Amino acid sequence: MTAKRSIFEEVSETSAATQPAQPKGGMIDARPKGARRAIRIWLFVMFALVAAMVLVGGATRLTDSGLSITEWKPVTGAIPPMTEADWQKEFTLYQATPQYALVNAQMTLSQFKGIYWWEWAHRQLGRTIGLIWALGFVFFWATGRIPRGWWGRLFLVGVLGGMQGLVGWWMVSSGLVGDMVRVASYRLATHLGLAFLILMVIGWYAMLLGRSEADLLRARREGDGRLAGLAGVVLTVGFVQVLLGALVAGIDAGRGFTDWPLMGGDWLPPDPFSIQPLWRNFFEDPGLVQFDHRVGGYLLFIAAVTVALRGRRSPHASVRVAFAWMGAWVFVQAGLGIVTLMYGAPLSLGLVHQTGAIVAIALILRARFMARYPVLGSVRDHG
Repeated sequence: MTAKRSIFEEVSETSAATQPAQPKGGMIDARPKGARRAIRIWLFVMFALVAAMVLVGGATRLTDSGLSITEWKPVTGAIPPMTEADWQKEFTLYQATPQYALVNAQMTLSQFKGIYWWEWAHRQLGRTIGLIWALGFVFFWATGRIPRGWWGRLFLVGVLGGMQGLVGWWMVSSGLVGDMVRVASYRLATHLGLAFLILMVIGWYAMLLGRSEADLLRARREGDGRLAGLAGVVLTVGFVQVLLGALVAGIDAGRGFTDWPLMGGDWLPPDPFSIQPLWRNFFEDPGLVQFDHRVGGYLLFIAAVTVALRGRRSPHASVRVAFAWMGAWVFVQAGLGIVTLMYGAPLSLGLVHQTGAIVAIALILRARFMARYPVLGSVRDHG
């Protein structure tokens, strides 16, 4: 039976009690202030650490330190040598490498410690990133804070990180055999390329988590798919340019021809196909490898500036600003590359140029994101 109501009873009281419960939003919007924000901060921390690892890895390569640790010990390797006996053991292992025999036969234990610390720091950063990912993922999962549809995405970050550790050792092992005095350049390119892929995945996820699902759905309807596709082309060219830069660093090709725009007084490198089979020249001939990186830089510059100009026609201010930053920074990065080249790629400029590459990829990625998910309400004023 229906309970009798007093004539003095407020309608709002009964309506609240008898109204059916309103449907709740999706889980991804259920904790907009908790899960999304906290996970986004966690991703940004990992992005910063991966970027730092790229730079430390660059320093490790430019100082020829990457082969100083000859064993792969993901856990116990976190503890560096603590006694002189420990140091001597590590030095003895290094003395068995081709790099020591062919290049550093006069190296002292004190000098060895200098290159050892670079490689140890690089590996330690990798361990730190893995630990932060594992702790964060388990915490968010155990407390039910992972938004619906995001478990697989966040787990993918950890999978890519684990793959990076394996690829890193695969790279180092290539320099410990035969007459190799450095790691194989194509393995170095794979290692660096995977690092940038991880940066792009983390960056994209962090940008998605910065907006609610409802906002993303509305923004996608207003997005410019063609412009996002063009930004994707720029991103692809930029990624290839990173790989070409790794090939340059892998064989110190950036120090062979320091004039620009010519190379040794000519437009083309001398005798670019002297190695057999021919495909090896693209990885091992210093002149051709540097030439390819120069051409990649020109293509990236043209693509970025052209697409940035196209982005100026967007009706959304957020998109126009994002593409302007992309074009401007690629211009700056091209200048940094030329200066680094003309000074013979010293450590300081090499790291500045590598930092510029990280910023460039991040800005291109952001421009693509804004083209697909523009911030609404920023319409151009025609009045």
